[in-house]
Amino acid sequence: MGGPKPTRVSNRIRELRAERELTQADIASRLGVTRQTIIAIEQGRYSPSLEMAFQLAHELKVPLDQVFQYRASQDQGDDAN
Repeated sequence: MGGPKPTRVSNRIRELRAERELTQADIASRLGVTRQTIIAIEQGRYSPSLEMAFQLAHELKVPLDQVFQYRASQDQGDDAN
């Protein structure tokens, strides 16, 4: 029972990496983390610190809000989609 609680934060890291022909290992090396950390972030199983989120955006050369998006709770409706 249990496991990590799904996050409401989604990201476009995989898509942005592919556009720049960067591997998970490339990004991990630049940030000083493991490839497994990048995998977990891409899959939404791990939310990076605010500092790491900014570092990811910097490495991908886009603003933070083009990398990460926050989905409001279901109670507020799906009009934002």
